[in-house]
Amino acid sequence: MFQQQYLFWLAGLILLVVAVMSWRDKANPRRLTTGLFWALYGLAFLVGDWTINLLGSHSVHMVVGAMVVVMALIAGLGGVRLGSYHQRRPEQRVESATRLRNRLFLPALVIPLVTVVGVLAFNHIPRLQDAVFGAGNHATLITLFSMATGCVVGWLIALKMTREGPAQSVQEARRLLDAIGWAFILPQILATLGLLFTSAGVGTAISHLTETYLAVDNRFIAVATYAIGMALLTMVMGNAFAAFPIVTAGVGIPILVLQHHGNPAVMAAIGMFSGYCGTLMTPMAANFNLVPAALLELPDRNAVIKAQVPTGVLLLIVNIFLLYFMMFL
Repeated sequence: MFQQQYLFWLAGLILLVVAVMSWRDKANPRRLTTGLFWALYGLAFLVGDWTINLLGSHSVHMVVGAMVVVMALIAGLGGVRLGSYHQRRPEQRVESATRLRNRLFLPALVIPLVTVVGVLAFNHIPRLQDAVFGAGNHATLITLFSMATGCVVGWLIALKMTREGPAQSVQEARRLLDAIGWAFILPQILATLGLLFTSAGVGTAISHLTETYLAVDNRFIAVATYAIGMALLTMVMGNAFAAFPIVTAGVGIPILVLQHHGNPAVMAAIGMFSGYCGTLMTPMAANFNLVPAALLELPDRNAVIKAQVPTGVLLLIVNIFLLYFMMFL
């Protein structure tokens, strides 16, 4: 039966191949640390129940924690650098783009198409889900498996269209990983940070600080505190979903709902929208802001953020007034 850990092992294997390529790339001035960074990240994906059964959970957690610290030191000291990726010459790339034209988008469009078809198939074809994954609820695994299948199909189509070999596709993957750098691991790190903040009682601390030092008896100040707090914490954490339970537990529920008797549905909807305003303005949201800059090979990796800041600030101001006028109807 297919298990979710197989996808983790595939990701880990790809990262280890990237690490080996980095170590062999003499054009990279930091090839040893670049390779070590991706090797450690790949090993983290290979950790699973088998390592816990072999070494014990405490030892595994300590080892993974040490790996993360080493990765942070490598990234902080500029240890991940660009190298050589055996790319085509500029005139060859222009010729290829002219030949393929809009067909270049086909591999990317295949990924969501196959994902949707896969999810629908697993949920509507009798016994297909049990045959592939076994008995039980596999909602998350179905989506991940369908998306992975879409990526493989898109990869095969791209190889056929570009007439390149699999090795060059791995070189391009390495180029993108090196261009994105440490920001590539932010989604996993920030998800852990959100759990840490919640467990540490940050929401309770925020509630105490706002009630002590801000005039939250004033309805408008309370609303502005909630909306701006959502945006700022999202900028710190890079994810509005991680910021939402913290700010809502600290400001939204005790002050806006219980103290000012606001509508919790309106608070939740516009509160999340306020968090998205913060997403537009932070490098911590790497998937949205740094990855596009790397894919487009922009000279300024913060160009996307700079273009989005006016929109983010304007939307945040609008959200404050929307909350103020709609939440208390």
